[in-house]
Amino acid sequence: MQTFIYKSLRKPDTYLYLRKRDDFAVLPEAVRAPLGDLVFVMELALTEERKLARADAAVVRLNLATHGFHLQFPPTVLDPMVDG
Repeated sequence: MQTFIYKSLRKPDTYLYLRKRDDFAVLPEAVRAPLGDLVFVMELALTEERKLARADAAVVRLNLATHGFHLQFPPTVLDPMVDG
C-alpha cells in the first residue's frame, strides 16, 4: 500500500498519512483545520514488513484503508486513532 506523508506546520511532530496524494477531501474539517498548512514529506510503500519509527504500521494501514488517512501525533500526545 502506498502512502503519502505530510508534516503539519502548525502542530510540531504531527504527520498526516494519506492513501492518495493531496486527497485532503477525505479529512473532516475538524481534523483538517487544526493542522494548518501541510508540507509533503515523502511517499512510502507501507508493506507488512515495514517498520515505522513512531507508529504501528498495521494501525496506519488499517486507518488508511478505513478512513483514507492516518494522523501521527507527537509521542507525548494520546493518539485518538488507536483503540485504547
